[in-house]
Amino acid sequence: MYHSNYRRPDNNNFLKPGELRINFQIKVPQVRLSNGDEQLGIVNTDYARKIADEAGLDLVEVVANTSPPICKIMDYGKFKYEKKLKEKEAAKKQREATVQYKEIRLRPAIACGDIETKLSQARKFLEDGYKVQFVIKFKGREMNHREGGIILMQKLIDGLAKESQVEIAPKFDGSKMICSIFSKS
Repeated sequence: MYHSNYRRPDNNNFLKPGELRINFQIKVPQVRLSNGDEQLGIVNTDYARKIADEAGLDLVEVVANTSPPICKIMDYGKFKYEKKLKEKEAAKKQREATVQYKEIRLRPAIACGDIETKLSQARKFLEDGYKVQFVIKFKGREMNHREGGIILMQKLIDGLAKESQVEIAPKFDGSKMICSIFSKS
């Protein structure tokens, strides 16, 4: 049982963020009513509900912070569905707009077969729409022989020359050599 001071929330007044009041959730005596493009003016709320009910639609409070609130006669379920689709489409466009990088790490002492594997991996990433960043890490004595890393990076760039362009030219960053490429298409 409920505690004596406990008050159950009225389900008609409880709204989630972003939801609008519809039909009997609208408690004001008068509303400014519109039916699509047609403005019907200020009418009694019960009369507005009756018009919406006869049309088989809902009375939806579109703008609540005016006096009287602005209400529209519409199919609320369809309105929510279309709004959800638009939000999904906007999120999809935003994800597509941000191009992500895929990083391929190498060492200067790499076998020829491994280079081919890394090139095929990079081709796959480029086809999927990613930018590829090659990172060659030098350790110990390899730092004294950086020309091997420069030759390796040039092999990688030449191997992908048909389908890609260099975005960031090979450069040294401490003990790493970094180069970024992107797809021509």
